[in-house]
Amino acid sequence: MNIPFLDSWRKRHDGRRGAGLAAAVEADPDGVAELLAECELLRVRAGQRGLELDDTPASLMALDQLPPRWRDDPEELPWLGNDAGLYLGTVLVRNVPGAVWRIWPSGQPVVRLASGREIDVVEAGLDWAMAGSPELSQVYAESAEG
Repeated sequence: MNIPFLDSWRKRHDGRRGAGLAAAVEADPDGVAELLAECELLRVRAGQRGLELDDTPASLMALDQLPPRWRDDPEELPWLGNDAGLYLGTVLVRNVPGAVWRIWPSGQPVVRLASGREIDVVEAGLDWAMAGSPELSQVYAESAEG
């Protein structure tokens, strides 16, 4: 994948996080959104169970219905939870009018809704992967209605 802002960003910021990533979102929001939407591990695991993730709210409901076999692998669990959060964010940004990616000073990607409310989608994804709650579709529904 060619994401041009990464090379110039790395040169300017020597690998520092936070403000540089926020600037990257402002400079190339589509490139950052594409990068955050990869969610490779989640897409592979879902595909192995016959589920294609098509970036729609319906796919979040389908993910919620999968047996949580990933909990059997403590090394994979946080990675899958992170991907689940980024996928939730991707669905929000692509389907909720006014939703956009933002980067907190810590480097954490969040989704900012048109109302100004920010959703820590990575935290929601980790909670979902570890405990099954809240369901991804529930977080989406609550975010989309507000």
